[in-house]
Amino acid sequence: MKNLMHRKPFAMLLTFLSAMVILSACEKESVVPEGKLPDDAQGFISLHFPDQSISQVIKDRDGLSVDYEVILENGVQLEFNRKGECSSIEGNTELPDSVIPEKILEYVNQSYADNFIISWERDDNEQEVMIDNGTELKFDKSSNFLRIDY
Repeated sequence: MKNLMHRKPFAMLLTFLSAMVILSACEKESVVPEGKLPDDAQGFISLHFPDQSISQVIKDRDGLSVDYEVILENGVQLEFNRKGECSSIEGNTELPDSVIPEKILEYVNQSYADNFIISWERDDNEQEVMIDNGTELKFDKSSNFLRIDY
């Protein structure tokens, strides 16, 4: 009986680890029609990129998380979460001012007047922009400047 009790926690741990491996192996990307994008993502694209059509939408499942990567005809790449909230925009040319938080845009216009923003990204704690000279600028989630990221 004592031997059996020592095996049970080990078996539970083994079962848990096996489930984690299976869930983490469920990463799956697939091309989907643009109609499968959340409504908020479609509205964001229509509002900020009205002259661009969507070239491709990739739905990315990673465990329980779902994200969408959208590629526009001009090469701009956008990432949206399952709710349709934009988390990243990357391009090779100037991004529309309307997609950059106002406080960040003001900082870049004042501190780097001869440059423009080519990418913007946010996570739970920070935002980052890259300007056309390759400089990466970090901001907090309230758009306050933190540092230059080398």
